[in-house]
Amino acid sequence: MPVSAVDCVQPALQHAREQLFTRFRFGQWSRLALVGILAAELRAGGCNFNPGHFAAPSQNNGNRFPFPAMPHGLPSFNHGHISPHLGQIVGLIAVGIFAVIVLMFVFLYINSVFRFILFDSVLRRECSIGEGWRKYHRAGLRFFLWQLVFMISTGMFLALLVGLPLAIAYAAGWMTDLREHIGRMIVGVILLVGLFLVFALTAAVIQVLARDFLVPIMALEDLDFADGWHRLLGMIGPEKGRFALYLLLKLVLSIAAAILFGIIALIPALFVVVPGVVAVLVGKAVGLGWNVTTISLAIIFGTLLLLVMIYLIALVCVPATVFFPAYALHFLAARYPNLNALLHPAPPAPELPPVLESPPPSAQPIG
Repeated sequence: MPVSAVDCVQPALQHAREQLFTRFRFGQWSRLALVGILAAELRAGGCNFNPGHFAAPSQNNGNRFPFPAMPHGLPSFNHGHISPHLGQIVGLIAVGIFAVIVLMFVFLYINSVFRFILFDSVLRRECSIGEGWRKYHRAGLRFFLWQLVFMISTGMFLALLVGLPLAIAYAAGWMTDLREHIGRMIVGVILLVGLFLVFALTAAVIQVLARDFLVPIMALEDLDFADGWHRLLGMIGPEKGRFALYLLLKLVLSIAAAILFGIIALIPALFVVVPGVVAVLVGKAVGLGWNVTTISLAIIFGTLLLLVMIYLIALVCVPATVFFPAYALHFLAARYPNLNALLHPAPPAPELPPVLESPPPSAQPIG
């Protein structure tokens, strides 16, 4: 049975190979790609992508580019006069911010449930999104509460980490006369950056432990996040060095996966970027200008292309989506009998052939 983090790499590779390549099923790949997106495993496993952005064309007097910088009719500030539509614009911005916050919480809940669906898909080597949602939506709600607690706690600690030194510097008068206190300010900034790096590293470690180990414990024992952390910390306590090696090796593997799958992801990205570039060139050739219709079409078309690109990248990153959870499961199974029994089930007992009863000997006459 694998014990160290190094020993778990080969079983995880074999696990991914058996699930994905022994009997290739496109439906399995497509579902795992969607699960990988919604569970944020692409970011966690090292297959990162950063969708590009298009810069707005600048207006020029030569009119060499057919699109003006801004569409006509938008409210503006002229000679200190505030447009009467400013209130509507501010209202729309406020509604947009509120919608973004609501969508963020909705996605966070979906992400919490799909962490369990990904765990179940890798453990059983079969991805079923509908069945997984019905099975784990309550556990996902508990994990969602943990993520909320973690977000609020880290936000408060970060505000304290940044705000307290600034308040001390302001109260001591360092901010009013920088030249006199330049040495203290430099030392303070160096210490603040060091504390921030420690804080960021600690938060990243907690997130990895929650995704890789807390989720399986909560799923298999139906625990809330507090009891799940209690069980997990009890496992980590006697083996701090082995868990630290796991985190370090996973970082190395994530970097290697990001390089490898980043190169592979260029292929599907080209299938999306090329149609976008063609559409821009066609619009330039026919002399289209910016108006409500073209802006709306550009937003819709660009959003669709972005979603297609994300899904295609997730599709080619499915091996990484399976490997990293499998790596965590094989490492945890050596310390968690409940998981080990499911990950390495005992082979069925061989069936014995039926025993044929011989007929009783017939009575023979004496004499």
